[in-house]
Amino acid sequence: MKTLLKIFGQTILFVILTILTQIGGIVYLISSVVHRKVKWKNRFKPLITFVIIYNIFTFLIVPMIAPMFGRERVKNSDKIHVASYFTIICNRNYVRPALNELLEKTEKKLSGTAIQINYLDANFPFINRFPLLPHLSHNDGKKLDLSFVYENNKGQISTQQKSNSGYGVFVNPLKNEKNQTQKCLNAGYFQYDFTKYVTLGSKNRDLVFSKKGTKKLIQAILKNKNLGKLFIEPHLKTRMNLYDSRIRFHGCRAVRHDDHIHIQLK
Repeated sequence: MKTLLKIFGQTILFVILTILTQIGGIVYLISSVVHRKVKWKNRFKPLITFVIIYNIFTFLIVPMIAPMFGRERVKNSDKIHVASYFTIICNRNYVRPALNELLEKTEKKLSGTAIQINYLDANFPFINRFPLLPHLSHNDGKKLDLSFVYENNKGQISTQQKSNSGYGVFVNPLKNEKNQTQKCLNAGYFQYDFTKYVTLGSKNRDLVFSKKGTKKLIQAILKNKNLGKLFIEPHLKTRMNLYDSRIRFHGCRAVRHDDHIHIQLK
């Protein structure tokens, strides 16, 4: 019975690590073999072995192999930064080279402004159609989520976020705006505001959504001809007076997009 429970627990751990990081399950199997061969008496040896091997794969091996699958890490720069380190440590920061080019061109369009491009989840490094949960479409290297731009009570643009994950702090519709979220929830799509549970903690409560800053960011993105679609909630599209046909509603089967911007290549 103990053996069965142990195997069950190991299987669950393998699945969870694979879902979160794509490579975690395989690294777990490798580290399980390695730590038994290491002659070192320490109760934390399995965990330490896993962490060391996982980091070797994440920061050395995976970046070398990913280009074979047509993907590379999102390139950081003066204006392009990851919003949460969780994205990098979980290998959720891989895109096709064309998407890095789009970001670089957008960065140039924002030159001279205080606006920073903070990216969230992108894609895993390997295999098309491998799901990056909880996202429905981040599975081909063409998709990337970006944070909104926020400002302080003096109207000054900030580079900070409203949550530790970058998700889940919503810019709710005003009374005179279309409430797509409520429509989706009323239609039975219970998962629509699920991201309120994955903030990993809120912060910077003094910051508010910057209409002007987010609009400038979106307008800079829209100048890229290889942009296929951009998703935000309908009430924000209206609030920012954005009319480009590439700005779409993502559908009730997804999650709400008034906490981030979703962009994707053609």
